[in-house]
Amino acid sequence: MTVDTTPCLSRAVHGLGKPLLATAALAFLAQPADLEAQSRSVDVVLDSVLLADYQWRNIGPDRGGRSIAVSGVVGQPEVGYFGATGGGLWKTTDGGENWFPVTDFQISSASVGAVAVSETNPDLVFIGTGESCIRGNILPGDGVYRSRDAGATWEKVGFEDSHAISKIRIHPTNPDIIYVASFGKYSAPSEERGVFRSTDGGDTWERVLYRNDETGAVDLVIDRNNPNVLYAALWEAFRKEYTASSGGPGSGMFKSTDGGDSWTEMTRNTGMPQEGVVGRIGLAVSSADSDRVYALFEHDDGGLFRSDDAGASWERVNDERRIRQRAFYYTHVFADHQDPDVVYMQNTRIFRSTDGGETLEVIDNGTHGDHHDLWIDPDDPAHLIDGNDGGGAVSFVTGQEWTDQEFSTAQFYQAVTTAHVPFHVCGSQQDNSTLCLPSDWNAGRLGDDDVNPFAGQPNSITEGSMDFAYVVGGGEPGYIAPDPKDLDTFFSGTNNGRYLDKYNKELDTRREVSPYPWFYSGEPALDMVERWQWTFPILFSPLDPDVLYTSSNRLWRTDDGGNSWDQLSPDLTRADPMTLGRSGGPITGDMNGPE
Repeated sequence: MTVDTTPCLSRAVHGLGKPLLATAALAFLAQPADLEAQSRSVDVVLDSVLLADYQWRNIGPDRGGRSIAVSGVVGQPEVGYFGATGGGLWKTTDGGENWFPVTDFQISSASVGAVAVSETNPDLVFIGTGESCIRGNILPGDGVYRSRDAGATWEKVGFEDSHAISKIRIHPTNPDIIYVASFGKYSAPSEERGVFRSTDGGDTWERVLYRNDETGAVDLVIDRNNPNVLYAALWEAFRKEYTASSGGPGSGMFKSTDGGDSWTEMTRNTGMPQEGVVGRIGLAVSSADSDRVYALFEHDDGGLFRSDDAGASWERVNDERRIRQRAFYYTHVFADHQDPDVVYMQNTRIFRSTDGGETLEVIDNGTHGDHHDLWIDPDDPAHLIDGNDGGGAVSFVTGQEWTDQEFSTAQFYQAVTTAHVPFHVCGSQQDNSTLCLPSDWNAGRLGDDDVNPFAGQPNSITEGSMDFAYVVGGGEPGYIAPDPKDLDTFFSGTNNGRYLDKYNKELDTRREVSPYPWFYSGEPALDMVERWQWTFPILFSPLDPDVLYTSSNRLWRTDDGGNSWDQLSPDLTRADPMTLGRSGGPITGDMNGPE
């Protein structure tokens, strides 16, 4: 089967694709003579003394990646933290103008999904690892860590069996009392789920709220006016290779008035949906009025609910889809500390309401999209720290302006080198674009002994990296195949096989050359003619520089730059019907790319 793609037009690539529920592994195919050449062994002897002198050098880029955890420090407005899902914990001491890592070589998981700082002892910091925003590509954590010196050193204090710590809350006046909301394992039953409490500063823990081994804790808030009052959300959810689920009989919201000793369920209180499956829940209580509680509720009749009697009864005040979409990945709500009518919600945008949630204003104003955590300064409500898919960002003007996100926490799906001398390194960044950098652009900075005076940390040798970087078509998760014969030509993929670009750097032009270009959105894999992986492979043959391979559930080859393609294989997947159906649910379907 040969497919001619010549009539395809150039196009810009935007948005997300759809999930692959079964995929093929890409193999190099060759003629018998080529296979014989491949089979010849060549002894390569490397000088061990020479290799010992090699050092890793960060070449950037200084372009931030996803964060789902942030915290400021009460009384120290210039200090803040954000947890990177692929780069540990980062700290600023100058209001977000500069950030530096504080957990390198001290923690075992690169994914930090929760952070808390004591209000009475700002040297006491806790972080939880793993991601509770359970998208299709996430890093599991390995527990909770504690620092007693404002992030300089770290020790593990438990929760090794939990893939994700959703929240950590420290008692506002007694730093020995700490609460942990543990999601547990992503795809299997586990006991280390629910809300846990320590009364000895994190040395030991007891579980105080638990539903079952398939339901974890996803949100937890403390009433700062009466710290014995806590609100918690439990979430029955899982993530597997081919599907996800958000919601079930285990999901619900709970209240404690005795510091966690006992809990009362509020899920079906007056004003809340009385029937139907409940999914993810976000909770907030106002420090300005302890009776004002907010719940962002995943349900067929969900939305933002407001209580004016501390959770005894509720009223739905907003059901807009923009605060409810893709609920398993978002569902975040935060209450202002000084005005009970000011409430924030996060989704693809940051929303602020001044009338108790009834109307919304967008306040992200130039910072990166996809928002997952927010810290509001109790002393200054205009001072915010946002965690989004570009990292941490700080505002001192209620979101009218945000600090830049120039730090090396980008998550790259893969890396490939070009034929340049010295070579360039290319990759595609999560929730961003493709990017290439010359490997030697900062070679002269290696060994620089200068330090940042505010942090005592080495100066960033990646500062200025974006001045040397360039985009090569494609999109967020795509493989990149530099043409071995033409330094200006790149083949790059986009979300879920949606497009395959042929990009010319000199002319800054791109042309769609996929064997089967199609905009996937909302269809189960069973209905797709070609099933593409979120990160479908694109590779040049090492034996013939004219031959390019790509793979859906079948293997394809072109030898004319993508003008036409030969299908080389049948369906190479198991095509198991269990993996080809609707993804997401039982409330919110999710078939838009990474899932």
